[in-house]
Amino acid sequence: MIAWLDLSAGASGDMLLGALVDAGVPLEVLQTAIAALPVEQIRVMTEQTTRHGLGATRVHVHAPPSSQHRTWADVRILLADADLPAPVRDGALAVFERLALAEGRVHRVDPDEVHFHEVGALDALADVVGTVAGFAHLGLDRLTASPVALGSGSARGAHGVVPIPGPAVLELLRGVPVTAGAVPAEMCTPTGAALVAHLVGDWTTLPPMRVERVGTGAGGRDPVEVPNVVRLVLGQAGPEASPSPVVLEANVDDLDPRLWPGVLDTLFAAGASDAWLTPILMKKGRPAHTLSVLCGPGVVPAVQAAVFAATSTIGLRVVPVGKVALERAHASVDVLGGTVGVKLAVAGGRVVNVSVEYDDVAALARDRGLPGKEVLRAATAAAEAAYPVTTPPPPTRSADAPPPRD
Repeated sequence: MIAWLDLSAGASGDMLLGALVDAGVPLEVLQTAIAALPVEQIRVMTEQTTRHGLGATRVHVHAPPSSQHRTWADVRILLADADLPAPVRDGALAVFERLALAEGRVHRVDPDEVHFHEVGALDALADVVGTVAGFAHLGLDRLTASPVALGSGSARGAHGVVPIPGPAVLELLRGVPVTAGAVPAEMCTPTGAALVAHLVGDWTTLPPMRVERVGTGAGGRDPVEVPNVVRLVLGQAGPEASPSPVVLEANVDDLDPRLWPGVLDTLFAAGASDAWLTPILMKKGRPAHTLSVLCGPGVVPAVQAAVFAATSTIGLRVVPVGKVALERAHASVDVLGGTVGVKLAVAGGRVVNVSVEYDDVAALARDRGLPGKEVLRAATAAAEAAYPVTTPPPPTRSADAPPPRD
């Protein structure tokens, strides 16, 4: 299973918890992990709510008030002592380490001496441990996410008024695509930034997938600009969209025609899938040829270079094309004391076309001193007998299709 996070409204611990629960992660999974922390009792409850008319789950973390400002060293010991599965403990440690390193860079202090203040409170511990446990429960093969909306303006924190995006958030999201977003307030918290920076493997638009579940987690605010939610989309990986093949074209009227066979050989050697010439008349009635070259996207630079090196053209048209190809198989037949290769075209498990390799036919004809047409006829007959063509049944007309015209 793969998943994608829509972070266009930012990210916070409670939003991520809400998205997990709304996507089907049992609340007990989160509560059990949080209860393993050797701290005061913390309870997790859910509420069904809406943001801009969009139904969502909001997770409330109920923890007793605490004036303790834990350092990274304190949190590290606390998590090490917790009765947590190794993946959850290691994940939570990694998230808090990111926080400590970011805060240390911002305040120019050793990470072990960082006082977490807001993110060291009990609810932040619950957010981190619960979110890591929720994603571990899902057992995802891959988690991707959209760019993160950060917000703008300023806010008052433990150190006074700070700009938004907060300095720690920017440190945590180094290398991550971000946007300001539409809300003039904090949209991404340090805890949310640390969690997504640790959990997300790639930052992209919604990847090709078969959607199975969608979880929507609400934040505490309800701004007028956007629905304050994180969406978690779960599904099975779909086929990756592959780049289209292209046809390179050029009209050439000033190349000695004796060079064309060598030009085509050069293009095939450069990786072209096919190449052909079409006789045309250009301006002033001059006879010419259109050179067309079909190639995959990975070899376009090499084929372009080969065209410019082997012909007199100074420009190319590049036309993306669609392509439908039957499955191909290779075989051979024994005929007239020799062996000739055979290409089979297969559709739906049926052989729908058989053709012999003409180069093999020509070589056998020279070897036997026979006309090529006789060897071709014999080889074709042997191939069709060995690999009979099966005509597929005609397609059935859909009930919704219009009736055929007379």
